[in-house]
Amino acid sequence: MSSKMCWFFSFFVCLMLSVSLSTSSKFDELFQPSWAFDHFLHGGDLLKLKLDNSSGAGFVSKSKYMFGRVSIQLKLVEGDSAGTFTAFYMSSEGPNHNEFDFEFLGNTTGEPYSVQTNVYVNGIGNREQRLNLWFDPTKDFHSYSIFWNQRQVVFLVDETPIRVHTNMEHRGIPYPKDQPMGVYSSIWNADDWATQGGRVKTDWSHAPFIATYKSFEINACECPISVAAMDNTKRCSSNEDKKYWWDEPNLSVLNLHQSHQLMWVRNHHMVYDYCSDGSRFPITPLECVHHHHS
Repeated sequence: MSSKMCWFFSFFVCLMLSVSLSTSSKFDELFQPSWAFDHFLHGGDLLKLKLDNSSGAGFVSKSKYMFGRVSIQLKLVEGDSAGTFTAFYMSSEGPNHNEFDFEFLGNTTGEPYSVQTNVYVNGIGNREQRLNLWFDPTKDFHSYSIFWNQRQVVFLVDETPIRVHTNMEHRGIPYPKDQPMGVYSSIWNADDWATQGGRVKTDWSHAPFIATYKSFEINACECPISVAAMDNTKRCSSNEDKKYWWDEPNLSVLNLHQSHQLMWVRNHHMVYDYCSDGSRFPITPLECVHHHHS
């Protein structure tokens, strides 16, 4: 076992096993194109995905992971991006898959960019939250990260938590902790719903639409394809013989400062929360009853 410094939320140092961990900042070491290879543009440390009226594009991680942190820096489509949809997410496979979504919804010039998050557990989603970002995500790069352990899933924008999905198995609520997940990103046309409920369509005279990426990071437990899911859960969990950084006690919940940051985001920037949508959910979802940050 070797120990090394690793940071999460930029405020602590912890012990980390060197075996089964992936850490890198280079696209080619971690990812590969998954479709529309001719819509990838490479330049130095930057990767650009192009959307035009013939196709979008997407990429996927070369490995699957259990627990840890994935992060990218992304500059979103500039100008009139109405109808465009850029996604960064983790997902397992199959009808009962788990999934953690960042979904960036384009808008007309001058309107705020919306980011929607969603969580799927055992194939069931419908847990959308949407907020308007407090900066212009088209003018510079910003970091978007997902942290996942057996206690919580945390979505972060520039290290500010914008959503927490907490393990409430003790209340009979399923939690995503038993399926290795790939890391994905893509850009595509979603003008049937992405902008103002589909009322504003993509203006193809502004194409191509470009999303620009850099600083790809995966600091997580890599799972061999040949290993069963439950065995991967054991491999990637701390015990008396091994300690993983994502299982540190101070990562089981947000600290006080992060809780205040999350409250600020919810109070000032959230524009939709499935927990408050009585028309969709006449009976409040159980996780919403027990945890208002779900």
